[in-house]
Amino acid sequence: QVQLVESGGGLVQVGGSLRLSCAASGRTFSGIRMGWFRQPPGKERAFLASILWSGDGTYYTAAVKGRFTISRDNAKNTVILQMNSLKAEDTAVYYCAGSMDGYGAKYDFWGQGTQVTVSS
Repeated sequence: QVQLVESGGGLVQVGGSLRLSCAASGRTFSGIRMGWFRQPPGKERAFLASILWSGDGTYYTAAVKGRFTISRDNAKNTVILQMNSLKAEDTAVYYCAGSMDGYGAKYDFWGQGTQVTVSS
C-alpha cells in the first residue's frame, strides 16, 4: 500500500524558511512524478512543483518559482520542498502526491497534508 507522509510544517514569520518532507513507501517509485500542492483556507488545492523520482524534470508554478525548490533524497526515499522568502499568502495546507503516468496529468496517491502558517 502506497503511503506518503508529509512533515516539516509549522508557524514561521514572513521572510522565513521552512523545509517540508514527504516520506514515500509501499511500492517502487521509479518513473513516478512527485508533486507538491497547497490548499489555502477557503480556496481550491493548487499545484506548486513537481519532480521525477529520478530527480530530473522539475517544474514550478509561477507563484513559487525562485522561492521554492523541489528535490529528492534518494537515501531516505523522500521528496523535499524547500521554501524560502515566505509570504503571508503562502499560508495553506501543503500536500505531496504521486503521479504514476510520470507527466503529472493525474495524481494517483496523496499524503494527509501538513499545515504551514506564515505570520506577518
